[in-house]
Amino acid sequence: MAEGSVTTDKWQFWIDRGGTFTDFVIRAPDGRLSTHKLLSENPERYKDAALQGIRETLGVDGDAPLPEGVIEAVKMGTTVATNALLERKGERTVLAVTRGFADQLRIGYQNRPNIFARRIELPELLYESVVEIDERLTAEGDVLTPLDADGARASLQTAYDDGLRSIAICFMHGYRYHDHEADVAAIAREIGFTQVSVSHEVSPLMKFVGRGDTTVVDAYVSPILRRYVDLIAAQTGDARLMFMQSNGGLADARFFQGKDSILSGPAGGIVGAAQTAQMAGYSKIIGFDMGGTSTDVAHYDGEYERAFETLVAGVRMRAPMMNIHTVAAGGGSILHFDGSRYRVGPDSAGANPGPACYRRGGPLCVTDANVMLGKIQAEFFPSVFGPNADEPLDDAVVREKFEALAAEIETATGDRRSPVEVAGGFLKIAVDNMANAIKQISVQRGYDVTDYTLNCFGGAGGQHACLVADALGMTRVFVHPFAGVLSAYGMGLAEQRIIRERAVERALDDALVDDLNAAVDDLSADGAREMESQGVEASEISVIAKAHLRYEGTDTALVVDFGSRAEMLETFEDAHMQQFGFIAPEKGNVVEAITVEVVGGGQDVADEELDLDPDAEPAQPLGHANMYAAGATRSAPVYDRDTLSPSEKVNGPAVIIDSNATTVIEPGWQAEITVRNHMVINRVEERQSEHAIGTEADPVMLEVFNNLFMSIAEQMGVVLQNTSYSVNIKERLDFSCAIFDNDGQLVANAPHIPVHLGSMSESVQTIVRERGEGVKPGDVFVLNAPYNGGTHLPDVTVMTPVFDRDGNDILFYVASRGHHAEIGGKTPGSMPPDSRHIDEEGVLIDNFQLVDQGRLREKELQELFTTAPYPTRNFHHNLGDLKAQIAANEKGVQELRKMVDHFGLDVVLAYMKHVQDNAEETVRRVIQNLSDGEYEYEMDFGARVKVAITVHPETRSATVDFTGTSPQQDNNFNITHAVAVAAVLYTFRLMVDDDIPLNAGCLKPLNIVVPEDCMLRPKYPAAVVAGNVETSQAITDTILGALRLMGASQGTMNNFTFGNANYQYYETICGGAGAGAGFDGTDAVHTHMTNTRLTDPEILEWRFPVILDSFSIRRGSGGTGKHRGGDGVTRRLKFREQMTASMLSGHRIIPPYGMNGGGEGKLGHNYVERLDGSVTEQGGTDSTEVYDGDVYVIETPGGGGYGTP
Repeated sequence: MAEGSVTTDKWQFWIDRGGTFTDFVIRAPDGRLSTHKLLSENPERYKDAALQGIRETLGVDGDAPLPEGVIEAVKMGTTVATNALLERKGERTVLAVTRGFADQLRIGYQNRPNIFARRIELPELLYESVVEIDERLTAEGDVLTPLDADGARASLQTAYDDGLRSIAICFMHGYRYHDHEADVAAIAREIGFTQVSVSHEVSPLMKFVGRGDTTVVDAYVSPILRRYVDLIAAQTGDARLMFMQSNGGLADARFFQGKDSILSGPAGGIVGAAQTAQMAGYSKIIGFDMGGTSTDVAHYDGEYERAFETLVAGVRMRAPMMNIHTVAAGGGSILHFDGSRYRVGPDSAGANPGPACYRRGGPLCVTDANVMLGKIQAEFFPSVFGPNADEPLDDAVVREKFEALAAEIETATGDRRSPVEVAGGFLKIAVDNMANAIKQISVQRGYDVTDYTLNCFGGAGGQHACLVADALGMTRVFVHPFAGVLSAYGMGLAEQRIIRERAVERALDDALVDDLNAAVDDLSADGAREMESQGVEASEISVIAKAHLRYEGTDTALVVDFGSRAEMLETFEDAHMQQFGFIAPEKGNVVEAITVEVVGGGQDVADEELDLDPDAEPAQPLGHANMYAAGATRSAPVYDRDTLSPSEKVNGPAVIIDSNATTVIEPGWQAEITVRNHMVINRVEERQSEHAIGTEADPVMLEVFNNLFMSIAEQMGVVLQNTSYSVNIKERLDFSCAIFDNDGQLVANAPHIPVHLGSMSESVQTIVRERGEGVKPGDVFVLNAPYNGGTHLPDVTVMTPVFDRDGNDILFYVASRGHHAEIGGKTPGSMPPDSRHIDEEGVLIDNFQLVDQGRLREKELQELFTTAPYPTRNFHHNLGDLKAQIAANEKGVQELRKMVDHFGLDVVLAYMKHVQDNAEETVRRVIQNLSDGEYEYEMDFGARVKVAITVHPETRSATVDFTGTSPQQDNNFNITHAVAVAAVLYTFRLMVDDDIPLNAGCLKPLNIVVPEDCMLRPKYPAAVVAGNVETSQAITDTILGALRLMGASQGTMNNFTFGNANYQYYETICGGAGAGAGFDGTDAVHTHMTNTRLTDPEILEWRFPVILDSFSIRRGSGGTGKHRGGDGVTRRLKFREQMTASMLSGHRIIPPYGMNGGGEGKLGHNYVERLDGSVTEQGGTDSTEVYDGDVYVIETPGGGGYGTP
């Protein structure tokens, strides 16, 4: 066991209260360390696990008070606040905001979490009510509306009289200008609010939505947290009580805030992993913390990595947190069979009932799979189950359930495998899920994970460490003696940390650095004062200063050490090159914020070197287990960890157990105990490179390949997002990456915007068909031609063939499509509302060779882009985006080649077909439940989209026939055939409730008929820019109308652009979703073919000369019915200088339909309120000049209702 280097005559308790178990590391008065573990929830036996563990250690019975003076410190990580957030059981809270922004946090950035949900479910709001306060500042701090203190007092008093005692205050630009927020906070305290959370104190950074959400979280969970802290403090007497914060530092209980508690437990694990690995001499680690409900992974290379904007439980948190990626794959993840594929999670059995083996009637889980495989042995596992917590794991019920599941799988698929093999299949999928999570925090960010050590901990980590390492090509696993309770150990090893932040948002120059030096000194002094008040001596305090630096015009800040301008620039460019693969020296640099981290205290604990006994006898196994590993059942010795001496080695297969964890040594691996009593597991035999899995469809490998193909497409997407120039790609996520088989058929698509779904296949097939045999290794092609598989001109597709390693045969294709910010045309942004010829929309690219055998054809490309009738306005930005797309494709090429090397080409090709067949079968199942239908959908400008759907039950297929649709239009509402197909694909995918891959198989049961020369299949030179955004929405609602599934959505994207010589901006605006059988439509959300994010209101006003007057839900605009349609929004934008404002929208004349007796959604409406009081009406597709003081008002349509009221 590890020895403490400091001894006192009192106890210390280091506690991690997790979702399933509460873990303890206990430091006795003589410095010796021991461990303890309890179920977090066991109401039959105790009220609180943390206090119960302390009682059991000290021998205190029942509810008797703990003895005074015997506990020196309790250091704790807790999920109390996290659970309150997850379960929405926090304090009743009122939100106070600037007038006009009552709905801003509800609308957020307008995107929906699941793009394929008919019933769009947004996270439940944390606040109970909102009060709007009359006050308003500009981004520069000028007072537009003085604070109405009397009105604020009256509104707050009403909330108080309603019983609310917790308030969150967030005003526009309050992060920088504090007076109004501070005055209202003072009023709240005078009235008697007991919890007052103020945004400039909670999160003093730009972004109204993230800062507002964080302030609400603080107000919502702090009282719950405070009551828990007080409970522990009351029981522990004069002991020093400290809690782990999300940032990885301890805080005195008196200073522990709700917003800093959300990752309290996981942060302790990363501290423990980093500190213990450093003791062992490993500075580069991947932290792998597998618990009962989830797995946390983190990257560490000498310093803690933090995220300053995180999504937790559907809430945007803008506060410093350990950069931890969580995947829903823990010991309690439930095992499913869906009729064709094995599935693991994401749902969990938790602590109660827990896995089937926990004796509480739970379902089969990952832990049960390990029991079935012999990797967990009931006789060697703690007997803490049953009503008296004294029974062993129930392995009999595990065998019984797996036998039944194996029989079910055989009946459904004909796949005959033993119950043990079934368990092994589920475990493989769980391992791959965890490996993919690690790739996201390492490989996708430019780190070569094979150079790292996997520091494995958590109750379930050791059971899977070797398998996860193998999946990543890692060859070393580190397991500390306290691995089973490492988060608790981390609580004891952690230092106290205080982080102070300040928004800057200024261009980096030498004058700014002087100002920042003064700011760093100011923040350091403030943090040091608080640290001293937490009981830390001044001599023990150190300070770390960081700057958040980004390129001008982007939102992606990198954190660098604060220093001189030259030092910060050099560090920034090195980091940018590593993570994104390029630098942009021609761009200016902006300091977004500075952070100062004040560090003090900390426990001086070291793992001492043990004396080697040369005469020590090798440890004898406790017994042997029949363990299924590496495809066969083997006899594996089971060792007690405490009997293994330093330098002793154990070859796999073997099982090593201690009181808190089980570690499985897989075949080909060897465990060694070091002189510090650490266990290091090394791969000693070469990993098998090719799996002999056969080419027949296997329900386990089907899920594995599904996930692998999608993972490759997603990795391509990360490269594209990180390396692109266009804000549309980098921040609004308007892009898609995909992989295709050797016929150009879609295998896996990672879309953020549904309009890209499946529409790239036509582009790829066009290039394959036209280029024929002339394609060579190193060639790359680019296309945006709407008549050859493109969508509209700003959406540019780059395609790369994947040759075999000899360069002879094309095996696959990869492609990426991104919405370039500018590609020429009549108007900046390439979205003209009045175009009638394709040339007016920008540069037309029809199968252009971008790279010739590795040589970028930059000169020829520049000529293409700059000699068009309406050339691009910034070729270098287009070039930057195209290079990013080339890089994204190259990532796909590399990963596909790795897959072929690992599994063999025949297997990969076979499974490309199998995943398509699986998707096809899923769509056929949906079709067999549909009925024939037809619908004619009129658009505002008189054109009609008509569809007839005929179901063929005998073949479980359908014909989707658009005959009767209006002919090609002399406007820009024509839609390309590729987008029409994408809209059909999206709509049928919408009917599948399961999580299936999107690929060419989905289209096989569909015969899509699109007549020549109709507006859904136009000929050159038809204009198409509005069709992509508007007619695509019309198609989805037309099909849903024909099938009578739900009311229409708002049916438009409300494309709003404004600009002049100095500024250009483009956004789409949300509206109401349609209602369906059993659910209301959702208010204020993007629907169907788009899901783009909105720019935060504070950033919008900071970057552009506009004022967002208000952004609110347009209540009552949704259609009536048994289930009402979702409401649209009203967005009021005031201009501060002359600009051209253009609108491209629908449903301004024809309302969104209701279904089965439901009412229509209200029409949208666009108009300009002029400074002189007059009003200028705007059509659905219109453009106007706006001047200083004018307000452009956009009212978006509501969704249709469903059912007779």
